[in-house]
Amino acid sequence: MGLASERLVSAGGVIYRIADGGFEVALVRVRRVWCLPKGLVEEGEPFERAALREVREETGLDGRLVGRIGETNYSFVRDRRYFKTVHFFLFEFVGGSLDAHDREVDEVRWFPIGEAERVLAYAGERTVLLGAEKMLRG
Repeated sequence: MGLASERLVSAGGVIYRIADGGFEVALVRVRRVWCLPKGLVEEGEPFERAALREVREETGLDGRLVGRIGETNYSFVRDRRYFKTVHFFLFEFVGGSLDAHDREVDEVRWFPIGEAERVLAYAGERTVLLGAEKMLRG
């Protein structure tokens, strides 16, 4: 008999600022892995609102919505097989503090966008970051 499966929908964001003449983005480190902030969408919650909420919770930063970047799809196995879709949005940093992140995140740091592309653990998130960079330079 195969594993039971479940579909999950999350939302997340790329939050950026301009520093030293270039773009920096905030990444979160969870269990030694650098990734984009993201989390589950609550029942009836619009994707954009969920993305902003998750960015705020996981980074301590507030942002202004710039636009939709795209989505990633992947699967993983824990107690069952999960199929997950994550909707990503671009946010401009408007305030907050990296020290205000929640406890599920080990560290939050600003990275120059090129360095962020190199340290992100997941290929799908690197693709999302490239899409954000294209929007920023667009």
